Amino acid sequence: MQKTPKTGYKGLVENWKSDLIAALSVALVALPLALGIAEASNVEPITGIISCVIGGIVTTFFRGSHLAINGPAAGLIAVILSSLALWGDDPHAFNYVLAAIAISGLLQIILGILKLGKFAEIFHSSVIQGIMAAIGVIIFAKQIHSAMGISTEKEGVISLIKDAFFQIPNINPFVGAISLAGLLLLIFHSKISYKLFHLIPAPMWVLVIAIPFVYAFNFFDEHNLSFFGKNYTVGPELLISIPDNILDAIEYPVFTQIGTWKFWSSVILITMIASIQSLAMGKAVDKLDPFKRKTNLNKDLIGIGMSTMVAGAIGGLPIITVIVRSTVNINNNAKTKWSNLYHGILLLAFIFVLTPLITKVPLAALAILLVFTGYKLASPVVFRNVLDQGIEQLIFFIGTLIITLQYDLLIGIFGGLALAALTHFLLAKVTIRQFIQMIFNSGSNLHFRENIGYEMKVKGIANFLGAIKMNSLLDKVPAGSNVNIDLSGARLVDFSIMEKLYDFQKNHANTGGEAKIVGLEKHISSTNHRLGLKLLTSSTRQLTNRQLKLKKQAEKNNWNFSLESNEDVNYFNSFTFFKSRPVEEKLNSVSGKTDDANWEIIDIVFEEGAFLALEEYQTTIGVIHLPLAIPKFTIEKKDFINKYLNLSEYQEKQHTLYHDFSSEYTVKVNNQSEMKNFMNDELKQLILAMDLHHLESNGEAILIFTNDLRFAPIREMSKIVQFKEALKSIITVSYTHLRAHET
Repeated sequence: MQKTPKTGYKGLVENWKSDLIAALSVALVALPLALGIAEASNVEPITGIISCVIGGIVTTFFRGSHLAINGPAAGLIAVILSSLALWGDDPHAFNYVLAAIAISGLLQIILGILKLGKFAEIFHSSVIQGIMAAIGVIIFAKQIHSAMGISTEKEGVISLIKDAFFQIPNINPFVGAISLAGLLLLIFHSKISYKLFHLIPAPMWVLVIAIPFVYAFNFFDEHNLSFFGKNYTVGPELLISIPDNILDAIEYPVFTQIGTWKFWSSVILITMIASIQSLAMGKAVDKLDPFKRKTNLNKDLIGIGMSTMVAGAIGGLPIITVIVRSTVNINNNAKTKWSNLYHGILLLAFIFVLTPLITKVPLAALAILLVFTGYKLASPVVFRNVLDQGIEQLIFFIGTLIITLQYDLLIGIFGGLALAALTHFLLAKVTIRQFIQMIFNSGSNLHFRENIGYEMKVKGIANFLGAIKMNSLLDKVPAGSNVNIDLSGARLVDFSIMEKLYDFQKNHANTGGEAKIVGLEKHISSTNHRLGLKLLTSSTRQLTNRQLKLKKQAEKNNWNFSLESNEDVNYFNSFTFFKSRPVEEKLNSVSGKTDDANWEIIDIVFEEGAFLALEEYQTTIGVIHLPLAIPKFTIEKKDFINKYLNLSEYQEKQHTLYHDFSSEYTVKVNNQSEMKNFMNDELKQLILAMDLHHLESNGEAILIFTNDLRFAPIREMSKIVQFKEALKSIITVSYTHLRAHET
């Protein structure tokens, strides 16, 4: 692992160059998104940039995270719209909302000081996903008309979407052309391999390519344009408006409504959504941190509370931790928290330098950015991923989504939590009194046993309502110790608890300890997903068809088969491919050993940070441990890169291109001369003949993707084993000759 960067001002001096370069990439992503978020929130576009500046400059000095980026986010658009709607056409509506934002920030500071950030743990992850999907639908419904260049009098999410569909014949083609170009760019940006194209992030490209349309159709003067005999109006009202003097954009809070329920419902909504998102995103960023540092979540709550209070005081939007920009920050080699400060300063500079250019950007470009964002938050892929986690998770997710769209965000959150609790109660098949007792007085405990280590017995019903108590038990496990987490006595183990336990397992491994999760042999689940809800039965868990076939194949070839992988999930971080793609699940291991070369074939699930959402992939990989030291390299088939993954987001600074290979592959190496000695013609032909999609060395092991992003057919197991045998033979002969020559 790399040396952990220094903290504080020593870290600023040590890493200013890498942090500044990363901040520039982040600022280029943040600029168009900030403008779009503000526009979608029915406030002036400049408000979004002001909020980013505050999120960068203010939050950095108070927060507890290392590589997170703070600012306004799409997830809060619906919150601001709901808050504004409380005061209808009142001309001071935004000023009342600013007052609510300021009070919300103050509450977050108090929550952080009192170390109450832990209460965010009780919000079930599937319910939060349902809220985010509902927000996505709301964003889509609110922005689709602007992207089409049409107006509407309709209200309500469903009515807006239906109206957009029926108004397709009325699309303004001169606005629609801008939206279509932006949409195509967002879809295909990651698929284009031209390196220079990726110097500018996709959201910024949407703004850039929109400007020529503005000049071509002359949006600067209001006039009519004809298309197939029908006239359409274009003009300056379709462009972003930014005041010449930034001070004119500052608005101040008005507290005259502080004694009303409307005001406090807005405060509660902003506080809940912003805090939950920030704390959840803070943990997500920790997964991506190459130095495995951990965020102080209570201190982070103080930091975002401080900046949210400042934002409310001068006309800004609530501040949270933003996963999209944080991912870009990490992938561009940021080292310390100061990259967040730099990104705020750069955006402040952009306001003064780029305002003449920004005012030439059409609103349609921002609208299509938000339409795409909304779609990503509620796409069919999201529904599929939730279903993979278990049918009950889909019930919580869809239930929360429907309740939120029917009523509002606040009712959606509590309605979703109630639905989850009710489902757990029905599955547990106990009385209400027993249900409550089995959650809050379950008898779960942690104790130490000589010669064995720590043992944590989880009993009763382990669900989201008992998450705080579960955290307190896990916090008692000493760093670097060995602990068995025994779930055999738990009647029900919820998805959110399984998620917490496996996160603890990974984090505990970083301290040098080992946490084993055992006792699930008699639990059943509606899914094969590792985190799926587990329910205790009297029978042993049945193997799936795939597991039965793998077991049969293993027995036939004298291989080993197990439901869990031998590889520690943190080991995958030693490969470049997984440095920004945390492995979330590993299962179905087939393994073997010949001489001193070990091999394993594993089904895994991993996440990749995209510009607008995290995406989950599942595939089968092979890991071959060799008895010889080998060069570090990556060999990737170009169609695999372009078709499936946004590999351009991760920049491996130590690798250089290696050209002495097939033009169908991209090869990167640490040391050119070592690679030249290693990659002889026989090995090159073997790799090409096997048609591998991704081959990578971390210096002592080879990582292999044999297929597209899906679980590999059983027959491909033999393919990896054959490759291993041939590879070991070629490498052994090659190194024998090399050593003889050196002698």
